[in-house]
Formats: sequence, C-alpha cells, structure tokens
Amino acid sequence: MERLYRTTLFALYQLTLLVGIMLMPVALVTQRLGFRLPIDRAVLSLKESYEHAR
Repeated sequence: MERLYRTTLFALYQLTLLVGIMLMPVALVTQRLGFRLPIDRAVLSLKESYEHAR
C-alpha cells in the first residue's frame, strides 16, 4: 500500500511539473497583468510530500 502511495505521489508530482511547463506562457501573460498562478506551490507541496514518503 505504501508503494502505491509513493508511486501515486510521484506521478502527481511529474504531472504538475508538466502542467506547469505547459502553462508557462499563460503564467507570463497573467504576471504582466498583475495576477500570479499558484502552480509553484502545488509543485513544491507535492515534492515535499513525495520526499517525506520515501
């Protein structure tokens, strides 16, 4: 069960990295407009969770 949990966390972490890369142009435009996308918090949170589960 723990291995499934770690694998799921790793997959979610990789997926958020991919989404973050894909949203980079949108994030740059929204930053110029004064709004910031919180994708960095999601990536860091999943990274910490994955490292804690190892």
